[in-house]
Order: sequence, then C-alpha cells, then structure tokens
Amino acid sequence: MTATRASRPSTLRALFTSSRPISWVNTAYPFGAAYLLGTDVFGSALGVVTFVVGVVYFLVPYNLAMYGINDVFDYESDLRNPRKGGVEGALLDKSVHRTTLWAVVVTNVPFLVALVVLGGLSGNGPWSWLVLAISVFAVIAYSAPGLRFKEKPFLDSLTSSTHFVSPAVYGLALAGPHWTGQLGAVVVAFFLWGVASHAFGAVQDVLADRAGGIGSVATVIGARATVRLAFVAYVVAGAALLFSAFPGPIAAVVVVPYALNVLPWWNVTDAGAESANAGWKRFLWINYLAGFLVTMALIAYAFVR
Repeated sequence: MTATRASRPSTLRALFTSSRPISWVNTAYPFGAAYLLGTDVFGSALGVVTFVVGVVYFLVPYNLAMYGINDVFDYESDLRNPRKGGVEGALLDKSVHRTTLWAVVVTNVPFLVALVVLGGLSGNGPWSWLVLAISVFAVIAYSAPGLRFKEKPFLDSLTSSTHFVSPAVYGLALAGPHWTGQLGAVVVAFFLWGVASHAFGAVQDVLADRAGGIGSVATVIGARATVRLAFVAYVVAGAALLFSAFPGPIAAVVVVPYALNVLPWWNVTDAGAESANAGWKRFLWINYLAGFLVTMALIAYAFVR
C-alpha cells in the first residue's frame, strides 16, 4: 500500500510534465478566441457549455495527447537529447509509457464525444466534426508508429502547425461563421507562423535527431537553410495579415519579435545547431508577449465590428 501511494505522485508528475504546461495556452487560446468572436457565446447555455468544454479540452487533454504520444514513441531519441527532461520535453521512463497512453485515451475520449454532441446540437456538426477529426488525426499521426509524420521532412512542420491552427479553425467551424478572404488571410498567417516555429524548433535537434535516425526538415536541408526558411515564413505570415480586416494589419507587428529571434542563427552550422536552443527558450516567452498583443487586437476588433 505504501509503495503504491508513493508511486502515484511520480506518475502524475510525469504526466503533468509530459503535457508541457507552459504550452497549454497555445492551443486553448486559439479555440477560445475563435469561438468567442464567431458566435454569441453567452447568449445561450449551449454556447457557454461548448466554450467551457472546448477550452478545457484544448488546454490539457489535447496537449497530453500531442506531447504524451510523442514522448512515448520518441524515447530512444530523447535519451540522446540533452534538453529533454524539463519544460521543453519530458523524458518519460519506460515504466510510465503504457500509463501515459491510457491517460491520453481516458482524458481525450469523453471530451471528444461531448464536443461531437455539442457540435450536432449547435447545427454546425458536419464541418466541426471534420475539423475536429483532422485535428486529432494530426496529433496522432505526428508521432504514432506507422504514420510518424514528424519523420517526414516538411510534412513534419505542416503537421505541427496544424496542431495549433486547427483548434482555432475548429472554434470557427463550431461557431458557424461566414468565411471571407480576410478571415482566410488570418488563418494562413497563423499557419505560416506554425510552420516557421516548428522548423526553427527542429534546428536545435539536428544532431540528436540524426543520431536517433529521425528525419526532419532540419536534418534534410540543414540547420542554416532551416533558420532562413523559418525567417521567411514569419515575414510572409506578417505580410498575409496585411490582407485581413482591421485590426489584423496592425497585428502584423506580432511576427517581428519572432523573426528577430531567429536572426542570430542566420549562418548557423549543423555542428553548432544546438546553440539555437537559446532562441527556442526565448520563443517560449515571446509567445506570451504575442498573446498579449493579439488579445489587444481582438478586443479592438470586438469593439469595431
């Protein structure tokens, strides 16, 4: 009895770390913001329940699935990666691998069932179901054996971006807005931001991934080219926002700190790629600054629309 009780905190701590708490907001916020702007959330009990269930799902269970599955099936390469074992990624002991996968199922399935039902009740079922299915598939396909999109160069960055953009698109589909070219520009900008961010994140792992036999956009085109690709994608993301409705063009300034953050590694070599970890750590905190600026832009939009 004593041993069992002593093991529980360790397992819970491992699951907590694996879900990357520092990144929870990166998926919950896009859904919440998109759904709030797309419909009168507080105009009905259904809207409130849908909002709460969606935010909670994309806050914790979704992240546990995204990162937990990755930590289980990336164990061998993570052993060779010096940055694993903290906020940047858990190094899950093999003893908790099965527990992690079960935890993913137990925490995700009830929420997914609830969201499917709520989507049907809202009258926006088919489209919201499709987007939710794509979102969950991307989470699984990125790391699960037999798919492993993370090992398919360029598809890895596209799939990773889908992880963060799809909650927002799902929120819009659930709200049932009328799509416009300006709204599309925002989604494109967000997607390019995700591609750039994943690509830059892959730079620091070039040596570890190659040692573990894992392919990525960075292992194929090299650290230097990947940094430049990330920079260009950030800039194009900002340019895309210029075609969105006010205050979208003003929000284009949000990409500036991201683009500046990768510049110190413009000429990085593969041998020195691990030094990009300093930029990745800054990236994690830039997200909070960007979140604040985007929130201010969304508030402005809510007042002028």
